[in-house]
Order: sequence, then structure tokens, then C-alpha cells
Amino acid sequence: MSIERKKADDIVKGFKKRRTATLQWNFLIPVAVLSLLVLTAIFAPWLAPYPPTQTSLTERLAPPSFMEGGNPAYFLGTDTLGRDILSRVIFGARVSLSVSLLVILITASVGTLIGIIAGYTGGRIDAILMRITDISLSFPAILIALLLAVILGPSFGTVVLALSLFGWAGYARLVRGESLRLRQADFVSQARITGSSSMRIMTRHIFPNVINPLIVISTLQIGMVILAESALSYLGAGIPPTTPSWGAMVSDGRNFIDVAWWISFFPGVAIGLVVLSGNFLGDWLRDKLDPRLRQL
Repeated sequence: MSIERKKADDIVKGFKKRRTATLQWNFLIPVAVLSLLVLTAIFAPWLAPYPPTQTSLTERLAPPSFMEGGNPAYFLGTDTLGRDILSRVIFGARVSLSVSLLVILITASVGTLIGIIAGYTGGRIDAILMRITDISLSFPAILIALLLAVILGPSFGTVVLALSLFGWAGYARLVRGESLRLRQADFVSQARITGSSSMRIMTRHIFPNVINPLIVISTLQIGMVILAESALSYLGAGIPPTTPSWGAMVSDGRNFIDVAWWISFFPGVAIGLVVLSGNFLGDWLRDKLDPRLRQL
């Protein structure tokens, strides 16, 4: 019996080691990719070999330097106007990161405020706020963004407004659920007995306990926001064509995919890597920050 128990313990230990190694890779790789994104965005003017809008019609549709007929001066090739793909991908990281961080800051702030108020107060206020949240979730964000682009014109502000207008609803739902659970906790009841105001309870007791799930969902939203921004730019409702954007670059190369695949391929790879990294990092943080998901 002891031998069988020892074998079982060895199997459990081996499983935990493999799981720990997997979690480490799920953390290290996404952090490396996202760190590279941040550094690229910050130091874009020094990393890019050329200005992103510089054209050279004599070098238009030049293949990457590692392909036959490629120009060594253009490592990832050029587009239809002779603009350097590498430089535009580097500057596109700045646009994507700026949009992502700004949208997440706005939506997380609004959603957290609404969720805590709805979850803690309950009753009619909760019902009204959640019906507004449900209505917000029912609107197709892409169609609203296209409508705003027609009214306001494609711009950085239009993209941020379109993605923030209804993006807060997911945060509100999550925080409201956590607040409903926390308002029944003993420490909240004790604070209520001692005469703490509702505002103090929400800010000093409820909010600190919803930070962990907020961090998780915000990390998951990094890739999603960048993907949404890229989709809007691809449809012509996002960043103006003069500004380098990954989605706009993919759109620029769609008609030349058979003769100049690199125009769309490299910005598409950048989008995919960032989205996957955000998802993997969010999953890792969820496992680490949520004690209910930890393996003992």
C-alpha cells in the first residue's frame, strides 16, 4: 500500500512540476512580447530605419531583403508607395498601444464605478444600471464605429470613442458580480456596524477586493482592443491612412496578396502575436490571482 501511495505522490509531484513549467512559459513569453511592444512604441523614432511616411516609387513593392530580388535596405520589403514595411510596423505599434491603453483606462474606470454602485446598493439602482449595461452589450460595436466614422471622420479620437462607448459593459458585469458577493462579507458588515458610509465602504473595502479580477480582464482586453482597432482601420473607419496602423497596413496589401504578400503578412503577424500574448498572460494572471483556481 505504501509503495502505491509513493507512486501516486510521485505522479502528483511530476504533474505539478510540469504544470509549473507550463505556467512559467505562459508568463515569460507573453511578457517578453508585450515588453517588446512597449519598448518598440516608446523608441520607435530611433528603431525605425526610415520615416513611416517616406515614399520611394522606384522601390515600390520591393520584396524583403532575405528573398530573391530583395533590397538589403528594406528588411521587410516595401508597399505600393515604396514605404518601408519595417518602419511602418514599428510605428504602428505606437498607435496600437496608445489606443489599447487609453480605451482600457476609460472602460475599466467607467465599468468599475457602475459595477460597484450596482452591486453594493442593489434594488432599483442595480436594476436600472444593469438594464443600461444590457442595452450597451446588445449594440454591435463595429457598426457603431462605422457610423461614428461617417459622422466624425476616421481619426484616433473616433477609434477611442467607438471602442470606449460600449466597452465598459463587460467590466460592469464582472465588478457587479464581485460586489454582490463582497457586500455579504463579514468585514463589510463590520464596517457598516461601525457607521462607515456607503461611499467609504465601496472605496475602502469593495474596490480593493475587485482589483485582481480587474487586472485579469484588463490584460485579456489588450489584445482584443488592438484587434478591434485593427479591424476598424482595415474597414477604413479607424486610423487615417497617413498614420501607420497595423490594420490599415493589412488593408493596403489585400489587393496585392498574390504579388506582394509581405505588405499584409508582417503587420498581421504582429497583431496575432500581441493578441495571443495578451490572452496567455491573462490566463496566467487568473490562475495566480484567483485562489479558487490554484492547485494545492
